Formats: sequence, C-alpha cells, structure tokens
Amino acid sequence: MPERVAAILLAAGRSRRMGRCKQLLPLGGSTVLGRCLDTLVAAGLDDIVVVVSPAGEEVAAEARRYPVRVVVNPEAEGDMASSLRVGRDALAEGISGVVVALCDYPLVLPETIARLQETHHQEPDRIIIPTHDGRRGHPLLVPRLILEELEGDLTLRDLVRRDPARLRTIEVADRGILLDMDTPEEYRRLCALVAVS
Repeated sequence: MPERVAAILLAAGRSRRMGRCKQLLPLGGSTVLGRCLDTLVAAGLDDIVVVVSPAGEEVAAEARRYPVRVVVNPEAEGDMASSLRVGRDALAEGISGVVVALCDYPLVLPETIARLQETHHQEPDRIIIPTHDGRRGHPLLVPRLILEELEGDLTLRDLVRRDPARLRTIEVADRGILLDMDTPEEYRRLCALVAVS
C-alpha cells in the first residue's frame, strides 16, 4: 500500500514577540496562514489538519476557507508539542508520514513539500529535514509511528535528537525553509521579499 502523507499546520501560537496575531497578518495578497495553506494544497496534500488555540476563532475561520480540518488545542498555554499531539490525534487512518508545518515559515515553496513527500515514499521510516546551504530548516516530515512517541514532556526536538540513524536531510533550493517570522522586523523583511518576488 502506498505511503500517504498528511500535514499538521501549527497555528496556535500566541504571537507574543510579534505583538499581534501573526497568522492573520497580510502577506503577498493573502495572510500568513493563507500563504502556508496555499503551499500545502499546491503540494498535493489532501489531508491537512490546522491546530488553533482556544482563542483562535478568527484563525479557525480563515483556515476553514481551505479544504482542511481545524482542531483546537484545549491548553491555552500549551506548547508546540501539545499542539502537535492534538493534530496527530486528529489524523485520518492510513497516514504514514506527517509534514509538520509552522506558520512562522510562510515562504516555503510547494516544491519543497513535494520533495519531502517523494523522499518519504523512498524512505518511509526516516525523519526528513530540509536543508539550504547546509542549514536545517522547516517543515520536517515525521513518520507517524515516530510521532506516536511524542508523549509526556517530550518535544519534537527530542524526537529528532533521539536517534540520529533515523534522520535524513535533503538539500533544497528554497531559502524559505530558513526564514522564520517571530518579530515585527522579521515580518517586514518577509513582506519585502514577497514584494520583489
């Protein structure tokens, strides 16, 4: 049976360093959230779970404009791992790999997501990490069985570090995997990059 890949888009962040809801900030004719979802849909993913916070009604409404399922992390102060567990538990049966996408990286290209999927089909037991100029970025593709290990106080970083033998890096021509967006300055930089692209 062919491997099926889903995506979990983590959109429950509280945007404290940004000072306002970064998921709904305008970016290139869309929003930050919309741009992330456009990328996942364009990459051919048909099972996309968006995780929002209990106060994320507006984020959820924006996400529902897309063919996705929205789930709420009930922990108002929950960390990324808690959101990832909520998203994981909402995945459909038969999913073998999960693209773990963050709203903090809205300039990732669909081609990068497609490369992650292709590599998963070839090496379904590996955590696949994209690199650009030798630097690791986001999103990761994590086998569902490994994602099941995410319990207790474990974080995604712990899973990545647990066994180097199950990691696979792929070099991509996509600087977007490195372009994090947490502060107003970083947001302005991304807006400028979109304006000239």
